[in-house]
Amino acid sequence: MEILKPAVAGTLESSDAQVTVEPGDGKVEFNLDSSVINQFGNQIKKVVMETLDRLDINNVKITVVDKGALDCTLKARVEAAVYRSVDQYDNLPWGGIIR
Repeated sequence: MEILKPAVAGTLESSDAQVTVEPGDGKVEFNLDSSVINQFGNQIKKVVMETLDRLDINNVKITVVDKGALDCTLKARVEAAVYRSVDQYDNLPWGGIIR
């Protein structure tokens, strides 16, 4: 899947994350802003990168502003931002290719 335009999913509320995706420069560029980066930064990056891999995305600039989101929330925010970036709003494969 190719990121076509910038898109955002999530909020800056506690226990959530705001994920922004933009077309990349031929690679995955990952940026993380989190108050718990020292404790959970590696896990957040792992969840985001696995989700991008499952969506077959390898050319994206992705920014995550984490406010204590759980792994399942991170996955959902990445998926939503990606699908918004390609204008896919119907027939989303929830529970299909994304696990």
